Amino acid sequence: MAWNDPDWGKKNNGPPDLDELWRKFNDKLNSLFGIKTPKPNKPVPVFMIPVTLLIIVAIWLATGMYIVNAGERGVVLRFGKLIDTTQPGLNWHLPYPIESVNVVNVEQVRTVEIGYRENVQNKLLKESLMLTDDENIVDIQFSVQYTITNPEDYLFNNRSPDDAVRQVAESIMSEIVGKSKMDYVLYEGRADIADRAAKHIQTVLDLYQTGIHVSKVTLQNAQPPQEVQPAFDDAVKAGQDRDRLKNEGEAYANDVIPKARGVAARLTEEAAGYKQSVVADATGDADRFKQVLAQYSKAPEVTRERMYLDTMQQVLSNTTKIMTTGDKSGGQILYLPLDKLIGLSNSAAPANSAASTTTTAAPATTAAGAPVPAAPAGITHTGDARVNTRDAAQDAMRSRDREDRP
Repeated sequence: MAWNDPDWGKKNNGPPDLDELWRKFNDKLNSLFGIKTPKPNKPVPVFMIPVTLLIIVAIWLATGMYIVNAGERGVVLRFGKLIDTTQPGLNWHLPYPIESVNVVNVEQVRTVEIGYRENVQNKLLKESLMLTDDENIVDIQFSVQYTITNPEDYLFNNRSPDDAVRQVAESIMSEIVGKSKMDYVLYEGRADIADRAAKHIQTVLDLYQTGIHVSKVTLQNAQPPQEVQPAFDDAVKAGQDRDRLKNEGEAYANDVIPKARGVAARLTEEAAGYKQSVVADATGDADRFKQVLAQYSKAPEVTRERMYLDTMQQVLSNTTKIMTTGDKSGGQILYLPLDKLIGLSNSAAPANSAASTTTTAAPATTAAGAPVPAAPAGITHTGDARVNTRDAAQDAMRSRDREDRP
């Protein structure tokens, strides 16, 4: 077959006829809008061409409708240049390729994991191993949670803002750990390290104008390397034993010290009371002596006699010795049972009963044969009663002194 044969392209699967394609396209549009397709032998009406073009333009303009959900922002670009940021709701922009829109969720909490992926068991040692200030190595896994505050900065100021957060967080954490001791990183300083890391990461991201707000930094795990874990476990147990013994010592001190302070306070109060008692007794004795002195100045003989009698009464009432005395002229002996007198006084017997217990072996007489007056309880009168009683009292005192000697 010659190359100029009109059926050569169709028989040999050549390019389709453009008129035929246009006719099929019009048939589909007409069927879509309910317009009857003209018969093939009739020409296509002229008014169908602008209607078709209007329909195509309407469909193209409809493609510019878009919906921004709650918590999202729409960033509209015109030929790649930022022109507007739309709020949640139904919005419209010039269809592609004139304008385009990027929808960014500004309320979603995004998370970047450093030192692990999805699970702390899936460690990345190149990210987690860090050197401390005391030249020890610690294994740290942490995460950074953040939100987007400025969609424009997030989309256009950095090529990959999520990777920027990861790199900044890893760098900041390495710096903080490198300035801290190992025990501080592993135990008491974990919360402080997380807070400091969040502040420093936010500062660096603001300098880069990433439009990101760091909400929280969480230390998932901080421990020594796996190779030296048993040694660190032993050190931790020793520290726990130290704290336990320290607490026991403090509990014992808290129990003993208050008791000792209470005893000391009681002894102090007793000493103060004893001091007041002694001072009061001394003051009373001094006042009584002054009163006696005043009376003695008025009547020395009477006061001296009364003092003597009171002293003898006190001395003889505290002894159980039997005192006897006799007349120098060979008279009868006077018997004074002081032990019975003391027993009767201690049993609170009547005064007349106590007086009846005093007996004499025989009536005492003077040298002239006259009877001697009866002596009162506690005092013996033979001849000169006062002289004899004083002698007896002196003998009793000497006898007591001899008994008290070892």
